[in-house]
Amino acid sequence: MSIDMYLPSLPAIAAAFAADPAAAQYTLASFFVGLALGQAIYGPLADRYGRKPPLYAGLALYAVASISCALAPDIATLTVLRFVQATGGCAGVVIARAVVRDRFDARTSAKVYSLLMLVMGLAPILAPLVGGWILALAGWRAIFGVLALFGLVTLTLSWRYLPETRPADTVGSAGIGAALRVYGELLRDRRFIGYALSGGFALGGMFAYITGSPHVFIELYGVPAQSFGWLFGLNALGLIASSQYNRRLLTHHSADAILRRANRATVLLGLVLLAVTAGGGGGLPALLIPLFGYIAGLGFTGPNAMACALAHQGGRAGSASALIGTLQFAVATVSSMLVGLLGDGSALPMAAVIAGCGVLAYGAHRLLVGDGT
Repeated sequence: MSIDMYLPSLPAIAAAFAADPAAAQYTLASFFVGLALGQAIYGPLADRYGRKPPLYAGLALYAVASISCALAPDIATLTVLRFVQATGGCAGVVIARAVVRDRFDARTSAKVYSLLMLVMGLAPILAPLVGGWILALAGWRAIFGVLALFGLVTLTLSWRYLPETRPADTVGSAGIGAALRVYGELLRDRRFIGYALSGGFALGGMFAYITGSPHVFIELYGVPAQSFGWLFGLNALGLIASSQYNRRLLTHHSADAILRRANRATVLLGLVLLAVTAGGGGGLPALLIPLFGYIAGLGFTGPNAMACALAHQGGRAGSASALIGTLQFAVATVSSMLVGLLGDGSALPMAAVIAGCGVLAYGAHRLLVGDGT
């Protein structure tokens, strides 16, 4: 919601502050930086104090930062506040994954992560549509007011209905030194890193799309801001459908086997997208077809990479989940910034970054995990 709802307003934000489009895109990149760094904090806290207290603190910070974003006086302040907003909101990312790992084994976890993709996939459909209409009716600042309310509602529901799932016999180590030792052990785990980077690079392609699509769709191809959400939602529907089909595939295939095949598909689709964009023929429809395929492929790569990475982490699931998130959103930050830095007024920078992410996702799994049996 925090990423997708305000996407239609990026051109309006740039105009309101007399800034160029790249400056507005940096408010998105700063959010990714906050997601990457903030998760590293919540993981050890969740292992030490349980899943719920860090979640409460993070959601409270998120709500306050969202209100502050609505009141930002300039683009620089908004960029900083988006970072703070992300450091609060990322508590939910870490805790949700750790809760699933607390409750289920590797194959069942992959199915549950696929089910979560159904919930998460609704945001890219609904958020830009809602954001576009809020923008038209009340301006971009009202979007952050709605996000603040969303954070408060989420905090209330979590307090009321989410049980504590950290195993009773598990107590994480206290102190920064102990947390760093756990992270060091995880970084030396070749297979864990392979799965984390494979999912992270694939996800980086999606964030390149998230960053570049407002400019490409609205400014380059003339799609109205209120209609942007429909195109964005179309790709989200592909993500939802593939993630639910992934649940069926897991009945007969391992998560790793599905991941290997999905990585091959994302490489192909990313390169087709790059070729179509570089050729310049076919207009928007020719771009949308491989883009749809790439985003839909994340319904296979995301849940299975996550389940395989967390399968053997046990009592350090919170820290492992946090490190995965940090790696993934570090990649997302770089891919997002590259789209802005390489911006030349065309769709080529977005397509090139997406294609590169597909190649790197395949390479990370192949080199660090292996081709499997």
